[in-house]
Amino acid sequence: MAFKDEFGNLGQRFDEFAARLEERTRSRPGKGAGSGGLDLRSILGTLRDLFTRDVTREGLRNLVKRDPRDILRFYTHEIDFESLRPLPWYKRYPGMAWKVFVATAYRLSPARRIAFAVAILAFFIGGIQLLFLSIQIKNQGTGAGWWLLTIVILALLLLMELRDKLDLKVDLEIAREIQFGLVPSQPFKRDATAIHGFMRPANTVGGDYFDIIVLNDRQVGVVVGDVAGKGMPAALLMALLQGSLRTLITAGFRGPDLIAKLNEYLCASLPSNSLVTLFYGELNTASGEFRYVNAGHNAPFLVRPGAFDRLHSTSPALGIRILKESQFEARDACLGAGERLLLYTDGIADAFNEADEEYGEERLEGFLRDHMGLKEKELIGSLMDSVLRFCGDVRQADDMTLLLIERG
Repeated sequence: MAFKDEFGNLGQRFDEFAARLEERTRSRPGKGAGSGGLDLRSILGTLRDLFTRDVTREGLRNLVKRDPRDILRFYTHEIDFESLRPLPWYKRYPGMAWKVFVATAYRLSPARRIAFAVAILAFFIGGIQLLFLSIQIKNQGTGAGWWLLTIVILALLLLMELRDKLDLKVDLEIAREIQFGLVPSQPFKRDATAIHGFMRPANTVGGDYFDIIVLNDRQVGVVVGDVAGKGMPAALLMALLQGSLRTLITAGFRGPDLIAKLNEYLCASLPSNSLVTLFYGELNTASGEFRYVNAGHNAPFLVRPGAFDRLHSTSPALGIRILKESQFEARDACLGAGERLLLYTDGIADAFNEADEEYGEERLEGFLRDHMGLKEKELIGSLMDSVLRFCGDVRQADDMTLLLIERG
């Protein structure tokens, strides 16, 4: 709140400054609004909006602490620096620089690689000329021209890469809207049952999936899935999973037959190295009877008064082509009055902090024990706050999804 107040005061100061400056400008002969010049208030208002709108403390902190670390990891995560450690320093550091150069160049298009190499070459030529100047070798330049060429080429490359990124960002934002349109946006309530869901992709889009599907006037289907991978490829597979599952449910498939048929569909469509973990359950909202198939997914927590049960895996993950229908089994459970079932993806349990410690299922269970009195929406919000506080400034590599079922 203090941070917002700070920017509110800044905006007020901008307005006051603009008013004073515009008044002085208009008082000068030939100046002001009648001269056809720019509207100073509008300019300052635009500047205020440009540099204060949507600015948050977290965003500025990430810019300073997390983003540089992520950039370094992005360009160097495939480089084996350990193999260079035994070398003497005069070989180790040039070797590191060469590997970083190659890794960076390969992320550019072929034509841009050439421009990048020319910029680096011009930088070194300028450095050599400056070295000659420092040891007073005559007829050598200062290197400024070569360095200017380096700056121009790198600036052009930056603008081209930025243009590509902005174009892609627009597409990703549209894809994000579409993806969030595929999952329920409102809680489900019927009889004494309430179901709340939450999804937080690691990137703009992700491979997690949850759904609440009305089967009939007594039963509702609940689904939580996790497609291996992240980003746009995982999001496309997630959309395929959602469409296939709903199509099969409309065709009348239920329980293990549904999951077996879904696996058959996915095996025909997914790349050979793709896997999907899925938890599918059918809940009778009146009686609390619950029949489920857990296909390699994280075991949900069934929270009872004074006890915690887990709904462990009943079947292998989806996407394995050698599986038979008989390998998909269903089990039964029951949600009594006041009991809860928490479904989640591994992005919750596998969330890690700067010390590379995982949040873990033990910490998750402890949180549930300590916060059993919270309402459904409050519990989900508090749990996400707990996970994000644990992670600190470390950017997470996996999507996070929660689905909470409660019978009153």
